[in-house]
Amino acid sequence: MPRDISVLALVCTLTPSPELSSTQLLADQVLASFRELGVLGQSVRTVDMNVSPGVTANEGDGDGWPRIRSLIMAADILLVATPIWMGHASSEAYRAMERLDAELSTFDDEGRAILAGKVATVAVVGNEDGAHKATADLYQGLNDVGFTIPSQGGTYWVGQAMQTVDYKDLDSIPDEVANANLLLATNATHLASVLREKPYLPTRP
Repeated sequence: MPRDISVLALVCTLTPSPELSSTQLLADQVLASFRELGVLGQSVRTVDMNVSPGVTANEGDGDGWPRIRSLIMAADILLVATPIWMGHASSEAYRAMERLDAELSTFDDEGRAILAGKVATVAVVGNEDGAHKATADLYQGLNDVGFTIPSQGGTYWVGQAMQTVDYKDLDSIPDEVANANLLLATNATHLASVLREKPYLPTRP
């Protein structure tokens, strides 16, 4: 497989840096699984970037989204990592999806969606129910703007409901989560390699 495949983790925690974040921890662990496969990457917390509300690629002065967008465009794989709040993905995650909506009208020279050659994955963490719903919601939006979703391209951890133990409080990564992380990374890397070698067919003659 190509050795220059890269991954970007979009960490949609509500906690600004440098505070500890369960979402950041899970994203870091997924990135570590990618590194085991020779795939390098980085993460960015959206809350640190002053992302403006809107549905365009650039909402003007002070908008942090253009910098994030450039990182997304440079990567082959996107990991959207979100906490669960009230059973849903975070407001930061939904804002990112709203900003990605701008790419619906962006195409390459052959008529393909500008994001059609990229792979998207999801990581969810929380101490209440909602991991599957958050994953499903994000999958739909990511696929809608052009990303391809790999087989078993999601990972999550959900703690005991109505308790105070967060993912970052655990002494070690649970085996089930570690296995899901590696499966996500393996399948996403494979799919990114396939799309690199055999891109979607052009829609213009």
